Amino acid sequence: MNPYSLRLKIALLFFVLLPYTGLKNVLAKQPNILFIAVDDLNHWVGYTGRNPQCKTPNIDRLAAMGVSFTNAHCAAPACGPSRAALWSGIRPHSSGCYLNADPWKNHIAEGLNLNAHLKNHGYYTAAMGKTYHSSSGGLKTVYASEWDQYPPTRRGQSAGRAPRKYEGYHEQLEIDLQDKDLPDWHTVDFCIKQLKEKRTKPFFLACGLIKPHLPWAVPRKYYEPYPLESIQLPPHKKDDLDDIPAAGVRVAGPEKDHAKFLQSGRWKDAVRSYLATIAYTDMNIGRLLDAYEKSPERDNTIVVLWGDHGWHLGEKQHWRKFALWEEATRSPLIWVAPGITTGGERCEQPVDFLSIYPTLCELVNVPTPNHARGASIATLLKDPHCDWDGVALTTHGYRNHALRDGQFRYIRYSDGSEELYDHLNDPYEYTNLADDPVMTATKQRLAAFFPSENTPPTTQTRKKHTKDRR
Repeated sequence: MNPYSLRLKIALLFFVLLPYTGLKNVLAKQPNILFIAVDDLNHWVGYTGRNPQCKTPNIDRLAAMGVSFTNAHCAAPACGPSRAALWSGIRPHSSGCYLNADPWKNHIAEGLNLNAHLKNHGYYTAAMGKTYHSSSGGLKTVYASEWDQYPPTRRGQSAGRAPRKYEGYHEQLEIDLQDKDLPDWHTVDFCIKQLKEKRTKPFFLACGLIKPHLPWAVPRKYYEPYPLESIQLPPHKKDDLDDIPAAGVRVAGPEKDHAKFLQSGRWKDAVRSYLATIAYTDMNIGRLLDAYEKSPERDNTIVVLWGDHGWHLGEKQHWRKFALWEEATRSPLIWVAPGITTGGERCEQPVDFLSIYPTLCELVNVPTPNHARGASIATLLKDPHCDWDGVALTTHGYRNHALRDGQFRYIRYSDGSEELYDHLNDPYEYTNLADDPVMTATKQRLAAFFPSENTPPTTQTRKKHTKDRR
């Protein structure tokens, strides 16, 4: 065969294969992905403006690079089911993974997760820290076949420095911790090293930050910007539970953590500790962003930052997550996609974290698997202000759901009782409108998005679900 004939056949083969491979893959490298998961980080970050006391310069720095979502919500307000849904693309009402008591591997089959799908399409996959629930043990605690590297989380370097909890929330700081005494420092070190390495494959790198998960104990320097005398309590009402159904009061549990804080007088101490712990996390995100910006792959790397759910600090007389109100479901979501996003844009449209899997598939030009049922938000990344008819769905336990659109939050519990809040006029959800006849049409419209089928909880966890509904 002469050289001209060979070149002609190669050219013809190129055009034959082009529709199947995709222009992006033929003409350019597939984008890398830096995936930043933050544990128990609610919407008290700078770009949302929810709590003006909170200082997050590095999270805000990332927001300035791309599109930050102000109305983003978890699939479940607990670490385990939220992460199981996000990684697999399967909602809790389909998988049956509802609570932390439901081990995610019992509900999500090997090979379905986002990282496995990307690995099957040519990606190098690496992670460290808490990405899935209880994944700090590395390959032993995840599906090893889905990762190229996943070392166990490194603990602090100084022996005997494990912080002591105060009522499960506030560390008295009898010793001054150092940055390196906490696992997240070492997780970021690993990810920085990964960003510096040269590879022939595109990479998917997950950085699982544990803070601000309890205990809220960090080096003293992170408390200094928050003097106790200046701490403001979150907006709250003493009678906030008077107009909600019994199921909601049971979720709030005012006789539990909140009663302890009222009795101890340490509510402000806890708020201060949470703010300080967020500051420590923000510092580590800054270290990671420094490495990202210096990386030779910066202009070909997508960045996604997400918090796995929200957190109450006394709003509705409730603490922690484990609820279907705004404070428990809303969390940061930031995207930086070179060539797609414009820096400094904010999107107020309602989205949930089931959107992450299909959106990444679309952006890197790999097929979205059938089991990933969320809606891609690629159109919102291109134009954050475009028309959008999506809603965010959050599930907490069997047949307990909340829907969030651009204006309303509609909660329906397993016993049929309801809550409805108008966020344009009531952003802290003080007034339950569910019994207002004027809101009937709104409830009917939103109810169409509730799942019609709900997978029953497993035998092992049925008692836990029953107890949570009492």
